[in-house]
Amino acid sequence: MAPLLLQLAVLGAALVAVALVLISIVAFITATKMPPLHQHEEEKFFLNAKGQKETLPSIRDSPTKQLSVVVPSYNEEHRLPVMMDEALGYLEKRQRYGSDKVRVITLVKNRGKGGAIRMGIFCSRGEKILMADADGATKFPDIEKLEKGLSDLQPWPDQMAIACGSRAHLEKESIAQRSYFRTLLMYGFHFLVWFLCVKGIRDTQCGFKLFTREAASRTFSSLHIERWAFDVELLYIAQFFKIPIAEIAVNWTEIEGSKLVPFWSWLQMGKDLLFIRLRYLTGAWRLEHTQKMN
Repeated sequence: MAPLLLQLAVLGAALVAVALVLISIVAFITATKMPPLHQHEEEKFFLNAKGQKETLPSIRDSPTKQLSVVVPSYNEEHRLPVMMDEALGYLEKRQRYGSDKVRVITLVKNRGKGGAIRMGIFCSRGEKILMADADGATKFPDIEKLEKGLSDLQPWPDQMAIACGSRAHLEKESIAQRSYFRTLLMYGFHFLVWFLCVKGIRDTQCGFKLFTREAASRTFSSLHIERWAFDVELLYIAQFFKIPIAEIAVNWTEIEGSKLVPFWSWLQMGKDLLFIRLRYLTGAWRLEHTQKMN
């Protein structure tokens, strides 16, 4: 019996090794060699208050504002106005929307959440850049917590630092409201993030993150993933470049209308996590300290 069990164990290990090699080959072959940074001609302009086209700025330009807020939106006509009212009410004392405050970049094709945020980042004018979800799940005044977290990281190496909003402190409460299956998926995803990509950050997926301009430029110009797992690669890149990161607890409320289908979305993100790790390990993707941006 013992020799048979040993043979089965060896066979199982061999099959796992072969599967890993095949997956690595697939990850390498299907990898995009450089981040797709192409900007369509229609995406280089916005409409001002008079309906006239104006050229969007570049993150390579000197900042002209203290803060830029990037909000990705796809079919968010019901949730976005609520979030915008809260954000602008906080930032502008309820002044109404204008092109100097709100600029809409209409993408030619759906680039995914990560791709949409990256395009917004590259056209930002602020010294600091906040990414925030359109559903308003995180209360906008919590930006003050992120600003303090960013300040506490000083001195910033090469003026780069990131403050990530975190819902990790709400985990016990959310587990009590979730099914065992969804809880298992959550723990599985957290393990994969820790094992494959990002260490020391409990919540990589909160959509409320504040960057210095230099940190946003460095990380987003190296980004490959454009769908839901882009946050993980973003933080993987930040840790590679040794950009200091603060994880800050924020207020967060579940908002109806999420586009994530728990099982399939988490399965897709799990595949993305594995491919992120394998593509960097095999050299299909490389990070350079002198990353150029088109």
